[in-house]
Amino acid sequence: MTKETAIKLFNQKQVRCHWDDEKEKWYFSIVDVVGVLSDSENPQTYWRVLKKRLLAEGNETVTNCNALKMLAADGKMRFTDVADTEQLFRLIQSVPSPKAEPFKIWLARVGSERIDEIEDPEIGIERLMETYLRKGYSKEWINQRLKSIEVRKELTDEWENRGVEKGQDFAILTDDITRAWSGFSTKQYKQFKNLKKENLRDHMSNLELVLNMLAEATTTEISREKKPVGFENSRKIAKQGGTIAGNTRKAIEAKSGRQIVTRQNAKQLQQRKNKEIGDSK
Repeated sequence: MTKETAIKLFNQKQVRCHWDDEKEKWYFSIVDVVGVLSDSENPQTYWRVLKKRLLAEGNETVTNCNALKMLAADGKMRFTDVADTEQLFRLIQSVPSPKAEPFKIWLARVGSERIDEIEDPEIGIERLMETYLRKGYSKEWINQRLKSIEVRKELTDEWENRGVEKGQDFAILTDDITRAWSGFSTKQYKQFKNLKKENLRDHMSNLELVLNMLAEATTTEISREKKPVGFENSRKIAKQGGTIAGNTRKAIEAKSGRQIVTRQNAKQLQQRKNKEIGDSK
């Protein structure tokens, strides 16, 4: 397991964190976060008291928290309690502090919005479009991205129909498809684009996104035709679907003279295109 150590600033105060490359998760020092939110002169003591109270209440988040070695104030690597993002949000709700209140309000709002989206999925689609527009993506790319979600859902439904289990099996099949069309596994692709928790598809160019959709849609069609039973048979189909899109990628690259798989995302490519148009005027 490889880990990347980093320091994040929150209101000009340091919060130590670790990136777990295998689990693809950030882990944050709980005592640092508690110290920021509580303004306690002794955050270690504050956390011990809070932890004891939460354990007494049967809080599973505290029970499941791990300890990792992080750089301490004395310059030595020492074990400290850490939490992933979900665990941290739960702990923040238990910190009685004015600084924690904005986080609590935000979490309540997000929870309410999520319930609205479950009751009316169209609301979720509208919010998603607004989010992409705020990030600077073009409407053309957003339409492609929404279509890719539909294509992905059809594929995962087909996998379920073929007896493939969600979770690890889905991840392996996705890796097979991605490697066959792009030359990268999903993790390698993200590393190539210097991504961590970000969604890989959100950092694809229009053509990358189209080829990924072609690979997944082709896999779905072949699977529907051949009706494979179980995970191993579905792996063969996944590789076939990915290979067809991979051959298309190679043909386009041979004709265009450009590599399709790029470190840049759609937004960056659009900005470069706009700059080139501006420079040509």
